Amino acid sequence: MKLLPLLALLLGTSLSAVEPYDLLIVHGQVYDGTGAPAIATDIAIEGDRIVRVGALSGATAKRTIDARGLAVAPGFIDLHAHLEPLERMPDAESAVRQGVTLAVGGPDGGGPWPMGDYLARVEKLPLGCNVAFFTGHNTIRRMVLKMADRAPKPEELERMQKMVEQAMLDGAFGLSTGLKYLPGAYSKIDEVIALSRSAAVHGGIYTSHLREEGVGLLEGVAEAIEIGRSAGIPIILTHHKAIGQKMWGASERTLAMVDAARAEGIDVMMDQYPYTASYTNITVLLPSWSRAGGDKAFAKRCADPEERARIRAAVEEAIRTDRGGGDMRRIQFSVVKWKPDLAGRTLYDWCVERGLEPTIPNGAELVIEAALKGGCGCVFHAMDEGDVERIMRHPQTMIASDGRLSRPGEDQPHPRNYGTFPRVLARYVRERQVITLENAIFKMTAQPARRLGLVDRGRIAEGLVADLVIFDPATVRDRATFEKPHQYPEGIPYVIVNGAVTVDDGQFTAARAGRVLRGPAWKKQ
Repeated sequence: MKLLPLLALLLGTSLSAVEPYDLLIVHGQVYDGTGAPAIATDIAIEGDRIVRVGALSGATAKRTIDARGLAVAPGFIDLHAHLEPLERMPDAESAVRQGVTLAVGGPDGGGPWPMGDYLARVEKLPLGCNVAFFTGHNTIRRMVLKMADRAPKPEELERMQKMVEQAMLDGAFGLSTGLKYLPGAYSKIDEVIALSRSAAVHGGIYTSHLREEGVGLLEGVAEAIEIGRSAGIPIILTHHKAIGQKMWGASERTLAMVDAARAEGIDVMMDQYPYTASYTNITVLLPSWSRAGGDKAFAKRCADPEERARIRAAVEEAIRTDRGGGDMRRIQFSVVKWKPDLAGRTLYDWCVERGLEPTIPNGAELVIEAALKGGCGCVFHAMDEGDVERIMRHPQTMIASDGRLSRPGEDQPHPRNYGTFPRVLARYVRERQVITLENAIFKMTAQPARRLGLVDRGRIAEGLVADLVIFDPATVRDRATFEKPHQYPEGIPYVIVNGAVTVDDGQFTAARAGRVLRGPAWKKQ
């Protein structure tokens, strides 16, 4: 780092008379990420660091960006990102164009293994943004117990704990669970507490897809809080929501539970995406017991008329009261490898195409058929706007996409893959005024950086890493829709990753300055 201002002072000369900065950002409204109002000031960057924040009218630079009329903020941190396609899409364009400079993968219990080998491969990639990872409970449980619906034996639990510990030493930021998914759904709370302690002792955090987000939501939140209490580990209730009409409004109670836990000294927070629809595999509608033992065991149960009837009854209930939202038009197909023409259409449409009366029992049969074909990705329109806004206003809620890296033309993804962060700035700040601009930026920057324990990112201050986003508060907006999701946002002309201009006047550049960030227990070899 060059100490240009100090050098100029010692020499008794002006800033313009010494070697220029690498990059100057001038005339911008600078939001430092802490939630403070903007100030009109300039920023100087040398290499990958911010070296000066203040009036720099006499300074020179190799490159100057005039940010007049624009907001300058720390780069956005996505705490819940599906980075599974990263080795195929290392540029992460769908994330970077939203202003994301750090994406955290391995959520919902699905972290990579072995963590060390995976991170070693990833750091050799031309990364468009910084990446970090959680280790996944489901991944680890599947390796030890496969799809068994039982508690681990003592020696199996010990092996799982050692795997969590190894992942933390290799650079994981904590443990993620997907207790709604398999095989995590087969675990009991004692198992999760034991693994969480292995992460906690190495400075990790716990992020959980709750066991239930519809009927059973309150019990799911209580379980997560108890895990935090018993394991002594900070918690994130990830993509916090209330699914299904029966649970609309339940966020009042879940947020009260969060407040009560924090008053007790339990460090619990949340993240959220700004949509009333979720995305996951259609198999989420199936009862977990039906899939114990894997695909062959599931197929065998479906071949038994009595077992199939039990499965169908459970799916019907899920359509009526949970992720189905009580209407098959709310279940929209997204990624269907075995029938691509279903993408963008609904379960109701599929019933009609098959010549079936579009009733929930017939829809349940088609869900079973889809599962037997290997499942498929679906968008579930089953949340209420009131809950979205209430959760967003809570001081412990951060913004995260739950989005998957995407490329235009591939499948029919959830629009959050392209639009999460600009949607908050457009819909919930500018249009609906649910939160202020400075608060939104805090929820996207300093707050998640603090949760991850990152002291050199998430804020604009001298000496910190130059991860920045420059956007127009008056025009920024998401363009991705459920009908046409492959659309990049507007109003974000510049994104700077580790000092490199990665989006330049709205154009995605060839800069690949992203890095792999490692967690608190990692020691460089």
